Amino acid sequence: MEEPNLDYINELGFGDKVFINRLIAVIKEELPQEIELYNKNFNSSAFVKAAESVHKLKHKLGIMGMVDGYNTAIAYEEELKMGGSSLKSEFDILLEHCNRFINEL
Repeated sequence: MEEPNLDYINELGFGDKVFINRLIAVIKEELPQEIELYNKNFNSSAFVKAAESVHKLKHKLGIMGMVDGYNTAIAYEEELKMGGSSLKSEFDILLEHCNRFINEL
């Protein structure tokens, strides 16, 4: 499984440490909140709202260099809109990897 990384963030920042650190700070703040909202929506069977949360989270996956994870999130978002959830465990593992990664930064 691919692992989160800072490659894309560093590329966006063009070596500007202030920008890079601000972007990392935003991710560190927003990711846990978005994961919590996703879980709340999913657990209450609000699949359309859960899909909205996945939509936001997929961008975080992309920013953290998880191309395959981003594609999984796209598929999962669509699946949730249709009331399905077969990709939940795979998506949750991606979120765990990202959460662990940002907590170690």
